[in-house]
Amino acid sequence: MRLEKVYRSALAVTLLLAGGIAYAQAPSNLTPVAQRKAAPDFALRDSNGTTVKLSDLKGKVVLLDFWATWCGGCKTEIPWYMEFQDKYRDDGLSAIGVSMDDGWNVVKPYLAEHKINYPIVVADDEMGKLYKVEQMPVTLLIDRDGRVADWHVGMVDKAVFESEIRTLLAEKAAHS
Repeated sequence: MRLEKVYRSALAVTLLLAGGIAYAQAPSNLTPVAQRKAAPDFALRDSNGTTVKLSDLKGKVVLLDFWATWCGGCKTEIPWYMEFQDKYRDDGLSAIGVSMDDGWNVVKPYLAEHKINYPIVVADDEMGKLYKVEQMPVTLLIDRDGRVADWHVGMVDKAVFESEIRTLLAEKAAHS
């Protein structure tokens, strides 16, 4: 880990000196609080048959991950999201995985093999349209007031994403 940090720092300095990019990682792109829009509500059953409803999570920061069993980037990100769920659960983070696969017959065997520590639901056609999911992965960060603070299409930068999570966890809900 320490060697990786040294390597990243050396790479950033080299890029700066060479007139390349200014950042080794993309900066945080959270939508300013006043400009955030409400996340569309949904109610879907998880793998245990429990209803997961977004509006029930007001007061928490929600990591909403649209993924599929065949998506390579998704498989890379899920362990990160599991790590974030463990690390920030007590601070108010709730991760939800929304599978875009074609039903539980595909998802349940995957979940049996990969023990994911947050609820997984399977999207219906309406959910995909509601969130305009056209490719994967798509990951949203929703603030404590149920508003979309960030929307990532494609793989996230783990360190930047974790920084955004910490920033959102530090924000207080407007209606606490």
